[in-house]
Amino acid sequence: MTQAGDGAPEACRSSCMSDDERQRFLTTLSETSNVDVSAAAAEVSVSTVHRVRAENPDFAAAWQAALDDGYDRLELELLYRLRSGRVEEQDETGAKRKYDIATGFRILSAHRQRQQAEGGGAAGLGSEAAVIAAIDARLDELRERRRVDNAALAAAAAALQVQDDIA
Repeated sequence: MTQAGDGAPEACRSSCMSDDERQRFLTTLSETSNVDVSAAAAEVSVSTVHRVRAENPDFAAAWQAALDDGYDRLELELLYRLRSGRVEEQDETGAKRKYDIATGFRILSAHRQRQQAEGGGAAGLGSEAAVIAAIDARLDELRERRRVDNAALAAAAAALQVQDDIA
């Protein structure tokens, strides 16, 4: 097998990541909006994910969708913290963490501006009805994700309770 100029085998180009690695990368990107952290979670290099993105339009689209999802999560988290007044939390060690709401909104605003400049985001959706339909669809997705997450947490809690009962 010949080597490409970057040291990757020629046959490896867009398939340098397994389906599992791609899924771990995209899931973490959706949760963190951080490419470096996501690549580490997938146990691949940042250059590999960038190369696969450049060569694979489907992966590039999934990357963008995951990134957009991550920023949607950031927006929901920021709104929750503002509405609830929970701008500081204490972890299990007793250390306090204060959330920088203003910086979060600046990051979110920069992302939204870039989306609009690239023709994405709400500016590319068209009519008001289309925007509302897209928001409703997104909210339905988030509600379903919350339902699945809550079910998984309940199952895990039940499993722990069973283990405690046995012990």
